[in-house]
Amino acid sequence: MPSWFEGPLAAFDTETTGVDVEHDRIVSAALVVQRGTGSLPEIRRWLVSPGVPVPPAATEIHGLTDDHLQRHGRWPAPVVDEVTRAIAEQVARGTPLVVMNAPFDLTLLDRELKRHRNSSLAGYLSLRSMTVLDPRVLDKHLDRYRKGRRTLIDLCAHYGVELTGAHDAAADAAAALHVVRAVGRRFASRLETLTPAELHARQTVWYAAQARGLQAWFALNGSDEVCDPAWPLRPDLPAAA
Repeated sequence: MPSWFEGPLAAFDTETTGVDVEHDRIVSAALVVQRGTGSLPEIRRWLVSPGVPVPPAATEIHGLTDDHLQRHGRWPAPVVDEVTRAIAEQVARGTPLVVMNAPFDLTLLDRELKRHRNSSLAGYLSLRSMTVLDPRVLDKHLDRYRKGRRTLIDLCAHYGVELTGAHDAAADAAAALHVVRAVGRRFASRLETLTPAELHARQTVWYAAQARGLQAWFALNGSDEVCDPAWPLRPDLPAAA
């Protein structure tokens, strides 16, 4: 029986108006599903007219302008519904979901559902539990003493994964999926006996430890930046008094 990292995987990615999960918006999204190593991926793409201006700094990263999104994007409400239903279908099949920096993309999707559908990610998934594989968390735990950055571009270079068209949601999702397969193969002796569900549970602990370490580093360097230890989804902010 093949190891989980050779079997079915789905990968989700977004491009956005910024990096604030509570206030920024999705401008494009993609879901890439690969039934097994070597099989052709199934790719779904969505383009969103977010209803708010896209900052020039965001456009510089992903290339999506206000004019292009207004001409070719769709309203957020039906898009976030379709995206989440597509994810829920993979969750129902038991397919692990690869998400690079999961607390960003999944939390942003959850907030968009609250904003436009009066729902949530948990509401769409019902009682089913996601099994998430985050290449950044996995790599940082399994190769913790390696120096250097761990962006998707960096991980692709380190694991020999081709990434053409970085900051395109479909390209990034596909690359993250292949990085997870590469991580699985490189650290097979430590990973192949674990199920994806067991690995999901361990990542919640690993990510929290990584967040605490980063928080301590910020404090040491005089920064007041806060690192949320929640993974793969950040909790709702408390209601304003």
